[in-house]
Amino acid sequence: MSKRSLDIFIKKLDKDDDLIRVKNYVNPELEITEISHRIINNCKENSKAILFENNGTKFPLIINLFGSLNRMCNVLGVKKIDDVEIIANELIQVLLKPKNGFFEKIRVLPFLKKISGWFPEIVKGKGICQEIIYTDPDLGILPVLKCWPHDGGRYITLPMVITKDPETGIRNVGMYRMQILSKNETAMHWQKYKTGRNHFEKYINLNQKMPIAVALGGDPVYSYSATAPLPENVDEFLLAGFLRKAKVKLVKCITQDIEVPADADIIIEGYIDPSEEFIREGPFGDHTGFYSLADWFPKFHVTCITHKKNAIYPATIVGVPPMEDAWIAKATERIFLPPMKMAISPEIKDMELPFEGVAHNIAIVKIKQKFHGQGTKVMHAIWGAGQMAFNKILIIISDNINLSDYKDLCTLISKNVNIIHNVYISEGILDELDHASDMSCYGGKICFDATNNQNDHTLNMDKIITWKSNITNQIEEIKDINLELIKENIAIAVIAVNKNKNIEELISKTFTGTKGTGIKFIVFVEDTVDIYNYFMLTWIVSANIDPKRDCKIDRGNGILTIDATRKIYDGDNYNSNWPNIVTMNEKTIHDIDQKWAQLGIGNFIESPSLKLLKLNSNEGEIAEKQLRI
Repeated sequence: MSKRSLDIFIKKLDKDDDLIRVKNYVNPELEITEISHRIINNCKENSKAILFENNGTKFPLIINLFGSLNRMCNVLGVKKIDDVEIIANELIQVLLKPKNGFFEKIRVLPFLKKISGWFPEIVKGKGICQEIIYTDPDLGILPVLKCWPHDGGRYITLPMVITKDPETGIRNVGMYRMQILSKNETAMHWQKYKTGRNHFEKYINLNQKMPIAVALGGDPVYSYSATAPLPENVDEFLLAGFLRKAKVKLVKCITQDIEVPADADIIIEGYIDPSEEFIREGPFGDHTGFYSLADWFPKFHVTCITHKKNAIYPATIVGVPPMEDAWIAKATERIFLPPMKMAISPEIKDMELPFEGVAHNIAIVKIKQKFHGQGTKVMHAIWGAGQMAFNKILIIISDNINLSDYKDLCTLISKNVNIIHNVYISEGILDELDHASDMSCYGGKICFDATNNQNDHTLNMDKIITWKSNITNQIEEIKDINLELIKENIAIAVIAVNKNKNIEELISKTFTGTKGTGIKFIVFVEDTVDIYNYFMLTWIVSANIDPKRDCKIDRGNGILTIDATRKIYDGDNYNSNWPNIVTMNEKTIHDIDQKWAQLGIGNFIESPSLKLLKLNSNEGEIAEKQLRI
């Protein structure tokens, strides 16, 4: 048995009182999600992993494996998350620093030998992942989740999808959700910019079936590595070897010409036939907190399932942040900061991807400023670099503040950003899951250059109170205006409106009386949004805007307006279906309420969905009849 495996990791969690065992039967269809969501949401910073031992199959199901900073550190083999950045930086320095003399070159040889021991290795014979073999495979033996009510079906949510470039033989390990279609067929949801999709397109050109293996479990660092935004020609199992300080041993599949980790828990072997038509996949309650709409993807044919004795099935749920994936993104932020500094922009000192921004929507970057306009230089570099090019809202600062102190950050933005001169609205590629743009994978971007621009910033509270009173009395659609941020010297007013049509005219009316107030930003959301819950507000705003369409600079008043309402009315300039927020249905909420006391998992926790249901239209129904344009 490997010294690092899923079952050993779970035993350590149990010993550290970092695991909840659920022994009573829980249905993988919706019920596991509802219980997990309550536990995760109730203790956002340090929720425990959850092992569902009785789910109707012989495989226990582990969820929220990566759902805390402490567990993420354990997966990566470090004491604190910043240690990963230090290790990655040391590796880069050793490999890239010029070796000027003979003895300097000699001194690096032991380190290079150590690195060579981290490369994946193909071993002969069978692995423990092949102790049990099913050549007449049936995916029904696995406790595959239906996560959310409007999902298109059950989904494998934590798969390591292993493919090879047919021209170079270079391996890729990606994490692409897989919707169950039948006992031996799934959809393969790889997006346009993913390496697995690039490999598939080469098989289309060759007119050959594409061998694929899907690994589940094993050392948890394997799963993390499958999510990492590595360059296309870098093997994710090499990253796993670097992080675990031991090579990943691979064995040949039973029915496909491809290799898998010998110590994985479960292997699903199969192929995609590029001559077949794509199938409709989705909707799916996604990590953005919204449903991703149905679209067309390849069909994966399962030819064999193997697993170790006493295998454990790993799964994850995503939805309204913060969820388990937030901690995975935090690890990625730290690991890839050093190479980003080196390859993209050496003046970058630090970076923060707030949980509210679900990885791609918001990035905060601190730079070492030496000349005027350096912020825009970094802006262009980031928007043209790898997966950072998917970023939608970019904030660049040069002051030495803690990037996680969002109050200080907002104060700095208010002080340093001149709306006319320091706000840049552009357009470019976006993450495929961004719903605010009505074009798939393409839309608006906005950058706030809050480097040391030395702008004047004065808020006149008397004029602001008068402005609030006047527009509240004159515009019946306005239901509330949050001035709490302004009282903290942050020049942002948030307006909750009862939207029943396009609100462009309403927005223009709010400018009356703003001169001399010092307000720089006015944000509009619907009155169903809690405008005093800043986490939820930031998440909604960053998700619901296409900056090119929804962010307008009023040069006469020096104000940026941000329309973060849903675009569901004529005149909103939105040509697709606006997806609903991911919530549980009332029946499942009620069922779990009734059985909670029998589960033996602690005090009752109310469903987080109850506060979210009102944010949706049509009582939680999702518009799923049309596809994205």
